[in-house]
Amino acid sequence: MPPASLSDREFYTAANGPHPPRMLPRAEQHGGTAHRKPIEWPRTDRPLRIAIIGWARLSSQGKEGSGYNLSKSELARGLALSGHTVTCLQSGMTYRWGLSRRRRGPHIAHREDWAGIRCFDLRNSPNIAPAAWNFRNMAEEVSSPNSTRLVLDWLREQQAQVVHIHSQEGYGLDLIGAIEDAGIPVVATLHNYWHICPQVDLLHREAEVCLDYDGGRRCVGCLEGKDVAKLKKQRATGQTLEGLWGMYPADVIRKAAYGLKPALKSILNGRFSRRFNAAPLNPPALPDPELALGFDTEHGIVTDGTIAHDVPLHEGEHPRHYHRAALDTNEKVLANREVHLTVLNEYGRRRSAGIAALNRASLVIPPSDHLRKVHVAMGLDQSRTRWVRLGQPHFDQINRRTRRSPFYDTVPWDPRAATTPLRFGYFGTTRPNKGLEVLARAIPLLATEVRQRCQFTIRAMGHEAGFKKRLSKYPEVCIWPGVGYDLLQLIGSGGDYDVGILPHIWMENSPLVMLENFHAGKFILCSRLGGPVDWLNEGPRGNGMFFPGGDEFALAACITKLVTGEVPIPTPRQIHQRTILQSYPAHVAECESIYHEVIERKVGPTAAPQPVATPAVVIREMTAAAMLTA
Repeated sequence: MPPASLSDREFYTAANGPHPPRMLPRAEQHGGTAHRKPIEWPRTDRPLRIAIIGWARLSSQGKEGSGYNLSKSELARGLALSGHTVTCLQSGMTYRWGLSRRRRGPHIAHREDWAGIRCFDLRNSPNIAPAAWNFRNMAEEVSSPNSTRLVLDWLREQQAQVVHIHSQEGYGLDLIGAIEDAGIPVVATLHNYWHICPQVDLLHREAEVCLDYDGGRRCVGCLEGKDVAKLKKQRATGQTLEGLWGMYPADVIRKAAYGLKPALKSILNGRFSRRFNAAPLNPPALPDPELALGFDTEHGIVTDGTIAHDVPLHEGEHPRHYHRAALDTNEKVLANREVHLTVLNEYGRRRSAGIAALNRASLVIPPSDHLRKVHVAMGLDQSRTRWVRLGQPHFDQINRRTRRSPFYDTVPWDPRAATTPLRFGYFGTTRPNKGLEVLARAIPLLATEVRQRCQFTIRAMGHEAGFKKRLSKYPEVCIWPGVGYDLLQLIGSGGDYDVGILPHIWMENSPLVMLENFHAGKFILCSRLGGPVDWLNEGPRGNGMFFPGGDEFALAACITKLVTGEVPIPTPRQIHQRTILQSYPAHVAECESIYHEVIERKVGPTAAPQPVATPAVVIREMTAAAMLTA
């Protein structure tokens, strides 16, 4: 070892010799491999002008609107790469104060260009997005003639040949019919149940699947609801300040304004200052009954392998209530057609208007067949529907990574020969509908000898502190900080777990996390609620196991069957062979063919292809970082 007194250069030379290390080829320096031939993205010979409509900002991708917006943004990017002219409109999120009457009211403005797509805002919309904030605004949600007229004018300016709606949150339900009446065909992708449920998830009070909305009467009080006018003013004030002075000065102004009222109240009460006394962040007690043992495990104490921590639960960290769903809940929802046609109040009228809106569309293309069947059961004309499976770039990257792995044909875990625990993974959020609470209740139900052969890794975006405290006594559980995960982490997470868990308590549509698991070649434990029935198969040649939604006992039983070997876990190759998956290029091509189909049905064949001035786009197999910033 060289002496520590040497300079950095002398130290390096003494340790490694005078010659510098061999420089790697450029592709290897960046962690990639050199491709012998670039792979070209297919260019269309019939370019279209396509308008995509939703509520979330396109460039935010999954960070705003989650899977819905990620699907929308990647489809838009793929269409632009193919040579189509793509524009995007969002609504319900941006509000501004303005000096002129036009600027004070609803209007459309260009926001940014992203991935070759021009993106616009419908500002000051009468409908707030996301939908939960608009729950007390049903009349405007049924019909918004002013904002609908603005959208029609914008579509004419963009010379749109086809409109693809991914969400109508932030718009009125009269929009689809107005666009169709203007001679432009509309394709609608359903990412949830918004058209038939103002709560969006068909989840009553965020605790149980809604089988009967009682003509709209059961909708009353389902969500707390917000003062829409007040929310608009708050958003307009905050966003106007940010637009004028930037985020941080605006935040200072906001905080000063919020503190003005209590400061004046304090002064009137004779106190000219309000001293801040920080409360202790951590309790002083350490109730570990083995605190004095140190490393000693030979003290005659028998435990169940849990660890005592001093972790009192604070407000908002306690377990959330939910209902268990019957195993045949999917079938019960589909059988309730007559119930769903009743209209008794404004929520009933709103649901009726939602189905009427979809019946005006040229084609409705849900990403799961069950989602399609639910809307048909509630009055949607079946001839206007088609099941279109989702494809995403990161799906394909995960799939390729799995196929190229030396463990592609290896069983991930065998209880007879295992020297490591069976690793379970939960990816999602802490929102009630995703069912993390179900998993949190299932883990304590496991027998000690079963639990100790498991490892649970939980990546959940949101307020995870309560879950972390409640499960801290189980050393087999690791909950990552509540920032969730991004696509870069996800692509590299395939080696972190063996089995995926989807414990949702709502009627899932086509959950991206389910497809991510299958592309990664993972066996899945899944609630039998909603769209997963279209992918997951049980049995000797299955790719997963179902349990009733919200049934923590059934989930614990499924975990036990895997740990004991009663149900063997297939290899990643077998999971791929047993699952129908859609690639990203195939998804973009299918949507493109649908656009031509609805255009020809409405206005006749598209005109002869025009020469495209933009240069040909070449796609190479990129890293996830390059794909996200392309």
